[in-house]
Amino acid sequence: MAIQARTFAFAALAAALCAFPAAAAPAEKPAAAPARFDLSKIPDVRIFKGGETLAFRDPAVYFEDGTFHLFFTMCDPADMSTTVGYSSSRDLVRWTAPRALFPSRKTLNWSSPGNVVRFGGERILCIQTYPTPHAKRGKAEFGDESCRIFIVRTKDFRVWSEPELLMVKGPDVPREKMGRMIDPYLLQDRDGLWHCFYKHRVGRRTGVCRSVSRDLKTWKYAGFAEAGENVCVLPRDGGGWTMFHSPANGIGVKRSDDLRKWTDCGSTTLGQAGWPWARGRITAAAVLDCRKIPGIGAYLMFFHGSGPKKELEGDLWKNASIGIAWSADGVDWSWPGKK
Repeated sequence: MAIQARTFAFAALAAALCAFPAAAAPAEKPAAAPARFDLSKIPDVRIFKGGETLAFRDPAVYFEDGTFHLFFTMCDPADMSTTVGYSSSRDLVRWTAPRALFPSRKTLNWSSPGNVVRFGGERILCIQTYPTPHAKRGKAEFGDESCRIFIVRTKDFRVWSEPELLMVKGPDVPREKMGRMIDPYLLQDRDGLWHCFYKHRVGRRTGVCRSVSRDLKTWKYAGFAEAGENVCVLPRDGGGWTMFHSPANGIGVKRSDDLRKWTDCGSTTLGQAGWPWARGRITAAAVLDCRKIPGIGAYLMFFHGSGPKKELEGDLWKNASIGIAWSADGVDWSWPGKK
């Protein structure tokens, strides 16, 4: 059956440690092309505005053939259900109307798209289930112990395969014994090995776990790291990796040379102090390297803000909006209307 993303207040040392370094040689200039993208024309920091009857959370973004494909969680506070939404844009100003990719059912609650990768002629999106079978309206209900992570496949961003469970603890660990896991993110390293990051509890600690695979089917557990949720990992010029993650509030940044050991590099809450719609929480950054795209020339960050209340005070399933920001170096961020 087919089924249809504190302004960086780093100390000088932290900034030097965690900034995206320039490549050893000057980057090759992109071929001349009409600049359809103009960041100054984006009218509002919020791409999709949530409210009392609908919330937009957990963005993931993919760029191909001049089009930005944006995925996100759509929350319906009326029945405490979620599904994965989709929109696209060719200029970052006008976006298609959000549409649901999956049926909305509380027993599954498809949500939290992590990212899209290319594999075997297809595009693969990783997502989670977030069941809240006993949720009541107005309560800050979190997904139960049956939360798991999946992938879905497409060739055209219109028709999607049935979700496939990621057996990230190995083929010998049955689904019911895998434990609660959410917020997947897929990454292929420079040696071709696939890594899946996901939020998971190990013993008494909850952080980011990592599993590895050569074919996105057979996985092996590979380790645990102290970090928040909604991980996004990018390669650094000259080697190493930068992780964006979500602590209790804000966008945290870490750096690693080997995807195993991570160094904390501070956090940002962007313009939260001046955004009543995001005073509850800034979180879930999806960062895309768009430095070679004419008219952009920067890293793009999609994120969500919720508020004015904190999530535990009632704004978990409503009043969340997706915002956009950009940065030339991955350290200092700008956004529409920033002074």
